[in-house]
Amino acid sequence: MAKRKAPAAVRRKNPRRRPTGIDVHEVESLRSELERLRRAGAPPRWNADPQDVRRSVAKLVLTLVEAIRQLLERQAIRRMEAKTLTDAETEAIGLALMRLEETVREIGAQFDLAPEELTLDLGPIGRLV
Repeated sequence: MAKRKAPAAVRRKNPRRRPTGIDVHEVESLRSELERLRRAGAPPRWNADPQDVRRSVAKLVLTLVEAIRQLLERQAIRRMEAKTLTDAETEAIGLALMRLEETVREIGAQFDLAPEELTLDLGPIGRLV
């Protein structure tokens, strides 16, 4: 047998339950906290503007591609120094890495992203790229 809910007039109110209405004081307090965080240099939050979303995704993707490109470049240098690459392989890798860097810059320019913006703050670990 299913339990029936007591009518609203009979139900007790939960004393720990907060009212659903928002007090003007709470809004002002939230606004001041956000302003304080902005002044303190806290990282900006995501903006739901559609154009900004595209730019944010482009920035993330290009940052990751740039990080991978730099890792590949370091690996290529290590291999060159260890003399495990032929001259033709060295030339091919160098050309491929230059073209990849050029492509990242071109795509970044389409989204008005400067190369120095292509970094991620990883908190206590530091910055990526």
